[in-house]
Amino acid sequence: MEQGISSRSRLILTGLGALLVSAVISSIAGIYLGSVREVLALIPGLMVLLPSIIHIRGSIAGVFACRLSSAMHLGEFSIDFEEGSVLGDNIRASFVITILIALVIGIFSYAASRIFEYPVISITDLVLISVVTGIVAGAVVTGITLLIALASYRYGLDLDMIGAPTVTTSGDIVTLPILVLSATFVMLLSPAMRLILGGIAVAVAVAAVIYTLHRPEGIAPIVRENLFLLIPLSVLGTLAGLTYSFNLDALVTIAAFLILIPPFTGGLGSIGGIIGSRLSTGMHTGELNPSFLPERGVVHHFIISYLYTLILLPLLALIAHGAAVLMGLNSPGLGMLVIISLAAGLVVMTLVNGVAYATASLSFRYGLDPDNFGIPVITSLIDLIGAAALVTAIGLLL
Repeated sequence: MEQGISSRSRLILTGLGALLVSAVISSIAGIYLGSVREVLALIPGLMVLLPSIIHIRGSIAGVFACRLSSAMHLGEFSIDFEEGSVLGDNIRASFVITILIALVIGIFSYAASRIFEYPVISITDLVLISVVTGIVAGAVVTGITLLIALASYRYGLDLDMIGAPTVTTSGDIVTLPILVLSATFVMLLSPAMRLILGGIAVAVAVAAVIYTLHRPEGIAPIVRENLFLLIPLSVLGTLAGLTYSFNLDALVTIAAFLILIPPFTGGLGSIGGIIGSRLSTGMHTGELNPSFLPERGVVHHFIISYLYTLILLPLLALIAHGAAVLMGLNSPGLGMLVIISLAAGLVVMTLVNGVAYATASLSFRYGLDPDNFGIPVITSLIDLIGAAALVTAIGLLL
């Protein structure tokens, strides 16, 4: 029994360590976001695109890590990049999904901006920015995820506990500067060149579809299941972007909140990713049952998620406040920033726990792979409810 408690404590501390490291790193993305606030204001529609392109990138990498983790637990993983292998098929599927979903996010962001009458650049420009960002960031984040998975396999670490925090943080820290650089680069090109490159981006997406259709086994099921979920979830990310965009003036004025956004959503996404990954693995191995009501083992994971939240969010608020002060930007004060982040974060985490369990149990019960559903649903949900909860808390408490 003591050995079981020690093993469980070690697992919790592993997750906490990964979360603390990712929190510090993701705060760098927040500081960067605060520093480029003028770019967000100068390129209409970029803030609408931002949450989706960042967190869907993390979702794709998170699914990649989650599937590899389950394969490790089931003894099916091997370091083999050939077609038909678990590792090789998942890498190829991740790149295909990245290209296709980036195209969709660009279209959705433009359409949502027009529907809600928010200023936006042309659809060609927005789609091009999205696809370029997706391809470049996708290559980097997939590489990082692969290195973490191989290190976990080599040293016997639990990928469930370190994969989600690391890849969602990588999604933030890598994708945000790539998005800003891609947007700046695209907008400096001539209109004719942007149109040509936009056509090439569409052609690349078509080629990705054709490639997938010619791989009916291995890659195609992964791509199909992920797109079936990620396309509607992109709508949530787009709505989150609109929520921030409509409050962009206030966020730019009190820039500490702008600094807080990436680590706030990224940190909660990492916690949710751990929960989703653990539930998925537990159901794969038979340790957890997909019952209607959560059993004791599931409640244990919920409690850990609240513990992580209570530790993580005050740290993120401290970093955001300190960065704002050092950069000469406005902050509502450390105490108020902690209260706002905790109030919004605990509401978000309560909803995330319920959604994580419902997603894992329902997908498993209906013969779908919960690895494909948990992290994308959780991170996309956090995009929207995190934006709504944070903006609402700011409005109520300030």
